[in-house]
Amino acid sequence: MHSRTILKQAFLPLVLASAIIASPYLAMAQPQSSASTATTAPFKFPEPPADNFTATAPTRATVEAFLKESWGYDPNRIWQVWAILKTPAPDISKVIVQVTQKNDPQHQVASATFLVTPDGKHLIANDLTILNFGDHPYAETNQVLQQRANGPSRGAADKKFEIVEFADFQCPHCKVTQPVIERLLSDFPQAHFVFENFPLVAIHSEAYKAAAYSMCVAQEAGNEAFFKFADNVFAAQENLTPDTSDATLGDAATKIGLNAAKVGACSYSDAAKSAVNASIKLGEDLNVDQTPMLFVNGRQIPVGEVASGQIPYDTLKQIVTYQFQLDGGQ
Repeated sequence: MHSRTILKQAFLPLVLASAIIASPYLAMAQPQSSASTATTAPFKFPEPPADNFTATAPTRATVEAFLKESWGYDPNRIWQVWAILKTPAPDISKVIVQVTQKNDPQHQVASATFLVTPDGKHLIANDLTILNFGDHPYAETNQVLQQRANGPSRGAADKKFEIVEFADFQCPHCKVTQPVIERLLSDFPQAHFVFENFPLVAIHSEAYKAAAYSMCVAQEAGNEAFFKFADNVFAAQENLTPDTSDATLGDAATKIGLNAAKVGACSYSDAAKSAVNASIKLGEDLNVDQTPMLFVNGRQIPVGEVASGQIPYDTLKQIVTYQFQLDGGQ
């Protein structure tokens, strides 16, 4: 995935036990204990000592609710809130969760440790990743997206089930992820899909220009034209260079019946730039720093990792199904 900063290549770590809260699936790390032989007996965590709960907030019920919304899509995952502890920092609590998989015959147990901020709205993982926290951790982000994700859209008109993609036309990972998006929208016809431009200008010299062109296409010819234009641009992505980007983008516009010169002139307009800048600002406000990034009713998923095979498509589908069920059924 392409990041807004060159040094930070992954936003949602998948292997560190300290950050598995952020992971769409559990990657076992630093197992605390394991059986020497496989067993068919139901696994049961040991009861945590009473003195493991010294902080008054968050409550154990809140942590459980957060974990259920984050991990409940996987029927094989089981966990236990092991501790909620005071820390030397006022009103900052340390939470320790034990987690394993039912279908792991040896029941390796990993620990996820994170801090909860005084307002109870965020957690801080050991790698300093900051995530939303609470009984409904994705609700606030979902509300922001419903209000401000105004990019080109397709699918259902109703925003009850909304999928938002932040993408960069010059990002190779975004290009290879588009078939995943198409498959997802085919599997979830009830979803309202929104495309938000997030050009990574520090590493992609032509990305902002491509985004501005795309906004002009949408403004002139509508959503359907935008997505046809986007397909053409991704198909010719290797030609988005300083010397050939204008011709490439103009050709993409011509192929859908638009006047290339008119679209090109529009790309320099305040209206086009304002639309792109609003999309960038939305992504930044939601802490997006890599593309492609997907939000499913506010739940953030690094969808490029599905295209690369790090996350199976079936897992993505399972997460989307679960999130939609939580938010009102399908």
